[in-house]
Amino acid sequence: MPVTKTAKRALRGSKNKTEVNRLLVKRLEIAVRLAKKSKNSQKILAAVSLADRAAKKNVIHKNKAARIKSQLSKLISVKASPKEAKKVSKKTPTKKK
Repeated sequence: MPVTKTAKRALRGSKNKTEVNRLLVKRLEIAVRLAKKSKNSQKILAAVSLADRAAKKNVIHKNKAARIKSQLSKLISVKASPKEAKKVSKKTPTKKK
């Protein structure tokens, strides 16, 4: 236990910051889980934003944030590519007169 007045004050501040950081990490984990499950672009962008914010505040490492963003961006590209393939396959050649 802290003995001096400043050490006690530092402990209180540390506990508060720890709780805020835990909340931020928990929100990030939930957002990533929902984004991976639904593959909705809005949810993916929200999770990417939370990852950036957590990395900026040094709650998670910047490489972990980059890894999360990379995994989520793959979901967007995988989701977009079948639609593009369908659009190309639906086009039929027109007959020249």
